[in-house]
Amino acid sequence: MNIKKNLSVLLISASLLAGNVACKSKVSDTDLKAKVETAISSNPNVQVDVKEGVVTLNGIVSSEEEKTKLESAAKAADAKGIKSVVNNLVVNAPAPIEINTNTDDLTNKVTEFTKDFPSVKTSVAEGVITVTGELEQARVQALKMGLDALNPKKVDMTGLTVK
Repeated sequence: MNIKKNLSVLLISASLLAGNVACKSKVSDTDLKAKVETAISSNPNVQVDVKEGVVTLNGIVSSEEEKTKLESAAKAADAKGIKSVVNNLVVNAPAPIEINTNTDDLTNKVTEFTKDFPSVKTSVAEGVITVTGELEQARVQALKMGLDALNPKKVDMTGLTVK
């Protein structure tokens, strides 16, 4: 009789344990959506949808790197609850840079910029800035970046002697 009683208690305990494991609470899609939205809150242009644990990201981002980071952040929001991430984010290409080919305008801007480089001489023709003279190695990059920022067709520094 004692064996039957122990066996009954054991069977009941086993079934309760199995039921408890089988009924393990699953994270709702609403909770997953909230977690993902929090994880990617740095980008308000992204919409999040969740259906049966599958997260879908829609919207516009500025780079492939941002697209990848947002996907990773969405996956990491709840690694166990999220089955997969569908990344429908579109990379918005930056606006093309308008090339300045106005010789007078470009000449004035080049003259103004290069006043801090007295050993350098410049000329402008058809949107191309030609640089001659001498310059210390440490200042070459600053000169090149400054002239590039004026949006010419090209900056030709082949006539520049670097000390």
